[in-house]
Amino acid sequence: MTAKMAASIVEHGEDAFRKLFKFYKRRSPPPDFSEVINFSKPLNSDKVFACELNSSPISDEEVSKAGLQPVKDWRAFGLHGYPGFIFISNPFLPGSQQYWTKQCLKNYPQKPNVCNLDMHMSTAETENIWEKSIDAIQRKGSGKREPKTLLEKLRWVTLGYHYDWNSKTYSPDHYTPFPSELHSLSHKVAAVCGFPGFNAEAGILNYYRSDSSLGIHVDESELDHTQPLLSFSFGQTAVYLLGGAKREDPPTAMFMQSGDIMVMSGPSRLLYHAVPCIVPAPAENMLPACLNERLKGEAQNDDIIQSVSEDDWKVCSWYLQTSRVNVTVRQVLASGQTFPRIESLCGTEYTSKDNSQKSEEEDETGTNKKRKTESGYERDS
Repeated sequence: MTAKMAASIVEHGEDAFRKLFKFYKRRSPPPDFSEVINFSKPLNSDKVFACELNSSPISDEEVSKAGLQPVKDWRAFGLHGYPGFIFISNPFLPGSQQYWTKQCLKNYPQKPNVCNLDMHMSTAETENIWEKSIDAIQRKGSGKREPKTLLEKLRWVTLGYHYDWNSKTYSPDHYTPFPSELHSLSHKVAAVCGFPGFNAEAGILNYYRSDSSLGIHVDESELDHTQPLLSFSFGQTAVYLLGGAKREDPPTAMFMQSGDIMVMSGPSRLLYHAVPCIVPAPAENMLPACLNERLKGEAQNDDIIQSVSEDDWKVCSWYLQTSRVNVTVRQVLASGQTFPRIESLCGTEYTSKDNSQKSEEEDETGTNKKRKTESGYERDS
């Protein structure tokens, strides 16, 4: 199917989004990516325009501590027809992505945070996922077939207010402290995008293997939609589809590459979106070049970003050669807002009221071959 055919799919049909999702998800023949917007290259698309960010709330020193370049050097873009959507093309300083990927792979899956493995394994079995995986990972490549490690089976982790995939809600009773360093990073990004009061209260980490996808859905379970949703991408490149307020609205395709940040706010906060595929990495250079960069100079004690040991990075880089990690950060409650009370037979419960997050429930054949999270992300049964 040619790029012109991909364009015609977007323009016609009862459900243009689903058709384009299937077009990019297919493996044989591989899809044509020529119509996908690549923000890392000079842009000639009439859909894209440069965004002006506000560097005044945050000093260069402050953003540097979180591993970010001075805001004046960020390359930020918007899309015509998507007010409130901001795409920031890898604003991270050389070497700082190594720290964030290590946090996502080694530290954030640790208890008391919650992961997909907790759904069918005991807490004792899912403690110290990193430590239980590294020996087997280090043996991989020796020619002997090794079973999948817990790290390879990881599909999602929740932080802060832990999202309940069954009820599609948040609850004050299911909360653990949100990581302070990720809160700081998110606050800085939100501030320069016009949201200085953003409070990171919940995070969902999705771990994509080479054959993973994220179904068509809307992130609407948070009680406050006036604050943005932030999305950080590390590792392999993904195709991201951004649609409209209705399920049948045609989407725009773009690449999300390692270090890229997306901000969905205002009218774009509740748009349908999806990730149909991870783009195969070239065999001669499987790890994105920006992930091979090491920190320049010694990290200071008050810096968020710290050096990653060679042993830790060896495991991280092996994982990221075929995988992608995406971190979405959300504010659940408005300032001063509390969870509504719900009276039940068991007594008073407190929960977020939204119960209508949409997702792709079936695979292309119409059958549930893999169980999916309510955000549409495929996970092992």
